[in-house]
Amino acid sequence: MTQAPIIEMHGISKQFGQVQANDSVDFLLQRGEIHAIVGENGAGKSTLMKILYGLYQADAGEIFVNGKRAAISSPRHAMRLGLGMVQQHFTLIPVFTTLQNIVLAKEPRTFGMILDYHQAEKKITKLTTQLGFDVPLNTPVESLPIGTQQHTEILKVLYHGADILIMDEPTAVLAPQEVEGLFNCMRNLRNEGKSIIIITHKLDEVIAIADAVTVMRRGQAVNTCSITDTDPEMLAEMMLGEPVIPTVVTREQTQETTPRVRMEGVTLSGSAEIVRKHKWKKVLSNRAPSKRHLDDINLEVFPGEIVGIAGVEGNGQAELVEVLTGLRQIDSGTLTLNGERVAHIPADRHRHGISLNDRIDDNFIIGHHKMRRYCRHGMLQRKSIQRSALNAMDKYQIRIGTISDQIKTLSGGNQQKVVVARELEMKPDFIIAAHPTRGLDIHAAEFVRTRLMHARNRGKAILLVSSELDELLHLSDRIAVMYDGKIVGIVKPAETNKQELGGLMLGLNRSQADPSQEKNSDN
Repeated sequence: MTQAPIIEMHGISKQFGQVQANDSVDFLLQRGEIHAIVGENGAGKSTLMKILYGLYQADAGEIFVNGKRAAISSPRHAMRLGLGMVQQHFTLIPVFTTLQNIVLAKEPRTFGMILDYHQAEKKITKLTTQLGFDVPLNTPVESLPIGTQQHTEILKVLYHGADILIMDEPTAVLAPQEVEGLFNCMRNLRNEGKSIIIITHKLDEVIAIADAVTVMRRGQAVNTCSITDTDPEMLAEMMLGEPVIPTVVTREQTQETTPRVRMEGVTLSGSAEIVRKHKWKKVLSNRAPSKRHLDDINLEVFPGEIVGIAGVEGNGQAELVEVLTGLRQIDSGTLTLNGERVAHIPADRHRHGISLNDRIDDNFIIGHHKMRRYCRHGMLQRKSIQRSALNAMDKYQIRIGTISDQIKTLSGGNQQKVVVARELEMKPDFIIAAHPTRGLDIHAAEFVRTRLMHARNRGKAILLVSSELDELLHLSDRIAVMYDGKIVGIVKPAETNKQELGGLMLGLNRSQADPSQEKNSDN
């Protein structure tokens, strides 16, 4: 007798304004199955899972959990039904220990009021042994590697009783070695009878870990199949509705000998202050010793090249970007910029890239609203703004309802395209692109990468921070690897591979390349 699915979603529909996010979607999850959901940005996969987890309420349709109809009204209700969600952006409290984070809101007590962490520690230690985790329970989360923080999130949802895990882009910030560790964990969970749903854009990882896959396109589930019946090319074609034709951009050679950006002996400690103005050349004396986010950084970026920055998140990449964008003041060293216009594609578009409640066209001029073509005599030139925005929407293939809609009505991928369009259309000399394709589907990511390569070929200097090693190897002329605030190696893509980069990212070895090496003439 065939076992009934643990999750059944029938005819799920959800509309946001004029956008039909889900359109009569059916989805089944079997017990003890790893099921991947893939699709373009805006295809509706995240909306569907947020409905399952109680973050959104469906306009139509039914959900069954263990064969019983469930009207899931909130995440708390979902958790009572055995669902847990590990989100892409972790929800841990940095100053709390691992143990405190895991038991938060479900602290064990004796006599109804006395906290009993010893009891919780025994239960969690048993879980870590079963899963093969090495998680120090009494260490503050902020001092743990990203991979261990993710394990903490998984332990948290399991401790709270989850039999069904929803994982959103689970490998987005992991080094290759950590990805394999996560996959081993997921296999162990499956062997324990848990069911897992993963939302991802990495089709090779879908083939490596999933048992089944559902493809969504424009709010509908267009196919569900066993992983043995498909491959990445077939999945990509189903996602797009047409064959995938890779864009080929010739890498033009440049002969520039003067760097657009030069960093010499740059250090940044935890006591460094936030500044409001850009100070592109700064020489400061050392301050009181503290943890160094940047430790003696020497780096140059030349016109007509892309310098990639690789590293497990939390090893100084964010601070490097903050220094280059003028948000932080260095403690010592020299930072020189030769050029006036700087574009910044931020890692977190919601915090630093867009204003969610404002119109799409207003978001297109953020940071540039004082330019003459947009503002005269203190008055915004609305027609000029709309004309420029509409031209960019067409050029960058951004799907919108109307230009006056709030930007929060767009999918995450289209929001990211607005940021990319705004920054690149301002004709910058230096482009800082921090995780520019994170969370983007194949088509959108390829489009952004092509735009960056075109900018490089037009003589722009580009610093590319990315956790996607394939992206770094494909786009970069040189790759600098950061570990513990230091640049531990600078390598050429043709002379390295993902395993070597992963080792550098985890501090397992040091590159033979001189981190202070200058750009070679053949780049």
